[in-house]
Amino acid sequence: MRHIGDVVLIYYEEQPAVFARIEAIEPDVKKGWYQVLLLILTLPVQPVTWILREEYIDGTPFTMGGKAVRLEEVRRVAFQQDGYTDEKEPGRGRKDQEGGRVIPFRKPQGKKPVPG
Repeated sequence: MRHIGDVVLIYYEEQPAVFARIEAIEPDVKKGWYQVLLLILTLPVQPVTWILREEYIDGTPFTMGGKAVRLEEVRRVAFQQDGYTDEKEPGRGRKDQEGGRVIPFRKPQGKKPVPG
């Protein structure tokens, strides 16, 4: 089952709709169901509570008001000196392109600042 702090992508009618962070998972009065507090990551952020079964929390599609909904885990990515890596699958992450170069931000030379 997902954990508190996990970020999920919510699909609505098979289209990615919004990201959310799991804030709490509490057993519901109905056996086998959970009250899941999600912080919808929009501006402004919006807390919502959905009552879901464990398999729905883990990604099995379900319906709300006759509309298909699904939660998909967003894997965390950690930065390392040699590039990015997927924390859940060490050694399988992307690496930066070999031979790339860094272009520094510099003030244009020969131009004087304009008084404001």
